Amino acid sequence: MSPRSASVNEELRRRSRERLLQAAVELVDEHGFEATTLADIADRAGSARGLVSYYFPGKRQLVQSAVHRLMHRTLEEALEREPRTDDGRERLARAIDAILGLAHDRPVLMRQHMAGLLQAEGFVQCPEQRRLSELLSDTVARYGSADVTADYPMLRATLMGAVFAALVPGVPMPVPALRAELFERYRLDWELGTPPGSGTDSAPARCQDLSRFFATGERAERAAPGKPAE
Repeated sequence: MSPRSASVNEELRRRSRERLLQAAVELVDEHGFEATTLADIADRAGSARGLVSYYFPGKRQLVQSAVHRLMHRTLEEALEREPRTDDGRERLARAIDAILGLAHDRPVLMRQHMAGLLQAEGFVQCPEQRRLSELLSDTVARYGSADVTADYPMLRATLMGAVFAALVPGVPMPVPALRAELFERYRLDWELGTPPGSGTDSAPARCQDLSRFFATGERAERAAPGKPAE
């Protein structure tokens, strides 16, 4: 048997990493951060325990990368859904609704994510985080910002503050009230975007298949919206 080519090995490594990211999101969403072990994640992903350490220095870095992947793919899906638009105000509304929607639909996961950001290591600089940054920066630019370098961090901080406020145990702010505040801040009409919780899916959000957010190549095409994931 001839050895695998470099491109095949690269694809296998990418798929292994994707499976670990998906497993991390699923398990933390189901059980919380502390109750989820790296061994649990490896088992769910069908990977060897040592492979986790090959890709990620620790559990918190893995989980933060996984949540950033879910965030950027959720945002990407919202921005590009039909009817597609280049209107900056509509795209900003979709971005706000996408991030607030994650707080609404997956409170356990997003609460753990926010707590992780307050740890000493803070943001994990990974491809997933960079892609999220690129999407939000592009959204700010299309909205008409004259200084994206200054306005993107402000949007990021405002969204993080809203997610935190929605998830504080015991005194959460209602997501509709937070949405109204953000829309007023950015002078967006209420009918823009899609308010969190207003989707037409019959299945609860936490029961929905997440594979489309972690698929690559042909698997991603099969798992695209409107196509069943295998």
